Amino acid sequence: MGTSLQTDGSSRKNVLITSLLFMGLAHIVHFKQYVKGVFYALVEIIFLVCSPMLYDGIRKMVLLGKIREQYTYEVRAHEHFWLIEGMITLVIIGMFAVVYYISVRGALNTYREFCYEGKLKTNRESLSGTMGKSFPIFGLAPTFILIAFFVVVPLLFSACVAFTDFSLPYHYPPKNPINWVGFENFAAMFGGDATWTEAFGRVAVWTLIWGLVATLSSYFAGLFVAVILNEAKMKLTPIFRIIFILPYAVPSVISMLVWKNLLNGEFGTINAMIKEFGGTGFAWLTDKSILPNVMCLVVNLWAGFPYFMLLMMGTMTAISSDVFEAAKIDGANKWQIFKSITLPLVIYQTLPLMIMSFTFNINNFGAVYFLTGGGPALADTNRTFAGGTDILVTWIYKLTVDQMKYNYGAVLAILVFVVLAPFAIFNFMNTKSFKEGEL
Repeated sequence: MGTSLQTDGSSRKNVLITSLLFMGLAHIVHFKQYVKGVFYALVEIIFLVCSPMLYDGIRKMVLLGKIREQYTYEVRAHEHFWLIEGMITLVIIGMFAVVYYISVRGALNTYREFCYEGKLKTNRESLSGTMGKSFPIFGLAPTFILIAFFVVVPLLFSACVAFTDFSLPYHYPPKNPINWVGFENFAAMFGGDATWTEAFGRVAVWTLIWGLVATLSSYFAGLFVAVILNEAKMKLTPIFRIIFILPYAVPSVISMLVWKNLLNGEFGTINAMIKEFGGTGFAWLTDKSILPNVMCLVVNLWAGFPYFMLLMMGTMTAISSDVFEAAKIDGANKWQIFKSITLPLVIYQTLPLMIMSFTFNINNFGAVYFLTGGGPALADTNRTFAGGTDILVTWIYKLTVDQMKYNYGAVLAILVFVVLAPFAIFNFMNTKSFKEGEL
């Protein structure tokens, strides 16, 4: 069969059809590459042997609650795992399709080389060429497989839950079925239910304010302290530097819990000091006003500015002293040097990090949850479970872990991903540092 191939390209259709009929068939029949062909054939044979299980996984995921009576009580008790099984099945099918594509493309490439060279490669030559050209693929394959099962599958599962009614108390196995409900959860969150819509709007606006103010305040506070320490000509400067770094060095959970006790409205240290001077104290973290929100931002500023201070000081240290000397020779004063040289260079180097810090703060669970627990409770908290200082990620935590409203939690998770990921990528790719290829 190998000698029946024509070098003018007229046999390409035959090679394509043969490679599509069964994985590896073209390598065996046309090119006598038995090792590669047998490997591809074994992959398809294993896939075909496992196809009943794969079909069952897809069937259970698609039909979900409609076929639960066909299974025992023990199987129905894990009905929510049917979604995961379906996701894993889809990933396996996708990986098989990729390998099939590689097999077909490899057969066509081998035929093209045959047309150029006029002869077929031996098994040794074929394997040697494959290992050389495809070494990056073989090297990265384990990583891609791990990403597929430990990153893609959970993401797909979370996305699918948003289109189900998976929640307590009426749609939680084994007693009650999980059903596909389409966009009902999205409709309830975005206008179908006034209470949920109002809660979502409040939390979304506060999340955006939190992300912007927390990032910008920490950024410019870190810049201010870095400039002061960099310009100060004191022997105690290293000591002050260490003192300012301490909030960043202490684990954030511990810091938030300490501040929670300090700001406690009943027995907190700060209120005790105020009362010593004749004051009445404040409900720092439980007041129905914006005071708890402000305190979240203040505490986050205390914990976050050292990170940017370190970045700024490192960036300013890296600026060549020749630049400053040249500016002084030209008659520039300290303010002009800072405004025209130091500040632009520092922002140029740290702007991508500020953008990443914004995305981090949007999802900064600990800074809010361990300080206020998302409170104080508002009028709709008993139904929506969203408190006055909850950001989207803490609200998701309450809905899923505390209340087991997995469907609504998944809707919010999708929203955070869809809105935040493109925003962060767009801003990051449009920074000057990225465009000039320095990142």
